[in-house]
Amino acid sequence: MGAGGRRGGGPFSSDLWDPSGAWGQTLSDRDRGDETSALAHTHVDWLETDNAHVFRADIPGVRKEEVKAHVEDNNVLQISGERSKEQQENTNDKWHRVERRRGSFSRRFRLPNNADLDGIKCSLENGVLTVTVPKKDAEPSQKADVRYIDVA
Repeated sequence: MGAGGRRGGGPFSSDLWDPSGAWGQTLSDRDRGDETSALAHTHVDWLETDNAHVFRADIPGVRKEEVKAHVEDNNVLQISGERSKEQQENTNDKWHRVERRRGSFSRRFRLPNNADLDGIKCSLENGVLTVTVPKKDAEPSQKADVRYIDVA
């Protein structure tokens, strides 16, 4: 496993990113199709604050109708979507260069146990998707699970 909790594929891998190092099924284990490579390098930042885990993904040109965010089994957050090909108004027009990426993307992140899955919020503004996953309040019983060992 490489630096930063990633496995294979380098920093642009679309495999499941798990900060705890417990790996599940990755996207490389599934059919990816050719269109995945178009936006597979969607950059996502993961910030942990005192109250939440905040994910920010750069997805310029993608409309909110084209984006999906959901949590799968075992606390896996999946962010996916597709930037559609623009419709050409005049069929006599000739493209000289096409550099803007289009196609589909998918990123997966294993959420920690303290994630409050019922309070997740998602917004898209100025080409940045923000997914906020609040943290559950710590239960007092969890703090009481400390074992003291006598020194002999």
